[in-house]
Amino acid sequence: MADHFADRLCKAVRAKKTPLVVGLDPVYSRLPADITTHPGISDQYDTRAALDAIFDFCAQVMRIVAPIVPAVKLNTAFFEKYLWEGVESYYALIAEANELGIETIGDVKRGDVGHTAKMYAAAHLENQQLKELGDTLAADAITINGFSGVDGIEPFARVATEQGKGVFVWVRSSNPSAAVLQDFADAAGEKMYEKIAAIVAELAGKNGRTGEEGYSNIGMIIGGTSPEVGAALRKKYQNIWFLVPGYGSQGAGAQGCIRFCRTDGTGALINASRSIIYAYEKPKYKHQCGNNWKKCIEQAVIDAKVDLAQAMQSML
Repeated sequence: MADHFADRLCKAVRAKKTPLVVGLDPVYSRLPADITTHPGISDQYDTRAALDAIFDFCAQVMRIVAPIVPAVKLNTAFFEKYLWEGVESYYALIAEANELGIETIGDVKRGDVGHTAKMYAAAHLENQQLKELGDTLAADAITINGFSGVDGIEPFARVATEQGKGVFVWVRSSNPSAAVLQDFADAAGEKMYEKIAAIVAELAGKNGRTGEEGYSNIGMIIGGTSPEVGAALRKKYQNIWFLVPGYGSQGAGAQGCIRFCRTDGTGALINASRSIIYAYEKPKYKHQCGNNWKKCIEQAVIDAKVDLAQAMQSML
């Protein structure tokens, strides 16, 4: 396995022949009845029961998607809801993903400066050396909020580089109201997200951060609902990996999202969460797979992979 995060991404995307990433945003009330009706985990107000159900679901989803996609993205908010026991489940799932051989992105969106940023980076990127935590693995990469500038990004970037891991900095989000702030321009006409992208690119280019494949381990989060923004940033920053949310339930299409990739298929990870992990709720997959929720998820992943592949072919 390559020691550099960006090199590992290139290898994984090529091996799986897709930039598709599956996001894990588990909500107990939406879990399959096969899980939530099981004795001992049928009470969503019992912390341990709810977390056992969520862990079981996420672990099974990862086993389904691991042969198909290069990475999974775990949104910590859905685990932090359950306080310290939820955080324990989050790290346990990272260990499960490591056993399955897929890259993990911890969607933590932390952001601060100085010693606080350093501690956040240690918590979410360092594989701990503490005796009681020796078997605990941190994610291969995390998302951070870069709106405090260089001082808020550099501590994360430094730890990630030391650990052979990655950081994705929030540059342009996929929500409808993002443009109100992120597209706000200064007197020279440079938009806020463009300024943040330039800062990230400068940090990404520092010594030791570019792998053998030519990509930095410091990437950007660019919402898939703004394909023109993504295409412009792709052209400008060829050595940056993009993490692209918004495909699927948020309305971004394959044709728009694939513009974030380079022509060889690398350079972007296109994330789909709810549209895949809750595929068994959709009439289309119910009709195809009946009550077999695992088959529904598997078919949804395959369909998304084909959708992106066809979009890529049309771009060439």
